[in-house]
Amino acid sequence: MIRSLHISTETLRTLKRIGWVALLFAAAIVVISAVERKEASLVSELSVEIEPLPDGELLINGQDVRLAIERSFGYRLEGMPIGSIDILRLEQALEAEPFIIDADVYIGANNRLKVGIVQRQPILRIMDKNGLNYYLDANGIKMPLSKHFTAKVIVATGNLPPHEPEFLNRKRNTLKDAFLLTKMILEDEFLNALVEQIHLSNRGEITLVPKVGNHKIIFGTFGPAAKKLKRLKTFYKEALPYEGWNKYSEISLQYDGQVVCKKR
Repeated sequence: MIRSLHISTETLRTLKRIGWVALLFAAAIVVISAVERKEASLVSELSVEIEPLPDGELLINGQDVRLAIERSFGYRLEGMPIGSIDILRLEQALEAEPFIIDADVYIGANNRLKVGIVQRQPILRIMDKNGLNYYLDANGIKMPLSKHFTAKVIVATGNLPPHEPEFLNRKRNTLKDAFLLTKMILEDEFLNALVEQIHLSNRGEITLVPKVGNHKIIFGTFGPAAKKLKRLKTFYKEALPYEGWNKYSEISLQYDGQVVCKKR
């Protein structure tokens, strides 16, 4: 005699759920095993890619980055287990380097440790009264000079105090004046092409040295800088071409609403 086997709908649902749970459990084991094998595998290579500055230059190179990593960790990362590498700590260590503003680290194909670097961009070179020589970036962060490349930026000289992280919060500070004036100049394509050097006197008065012509620009104190720069730009574009670049030894912006020139 053959008996029919009747399985209830609820039982079927239960069996299906058990099957799915078993399948998910097996998949999880496979994934975990794969992750554990990946973490136990060794870094085959450290690959460094550095984004050039807008002019295509590098203030640091791959060897500098590798040395920074070894200095921070105390050892080379090639040959280390992938699971032993703290990616976040590595990124933070690199971003603490003076030339680096952003670091992105990840594990690529064939167990390569990929390091992407974005450089800080210098906008001003400082040569202060104490003989210190360094760059400032767009946020006022101090950067050392590079052994690979000399950035073509405005140079500030003269009576400049030592750099301190909070210098931009000072009410009166000649380094702050030089930095803010540089940012204003860089915002204008014409002025950026014109100004080569900013010099600060002991009284905090500013003299600009142009890239073209054998004269100097007496800027006076920092304020009101925007109006002075506007007068300077108008004079250079409308008056100086008719007078000639070498007719004057000085161009003064010290007097409100005027451009006063001194002939040779």
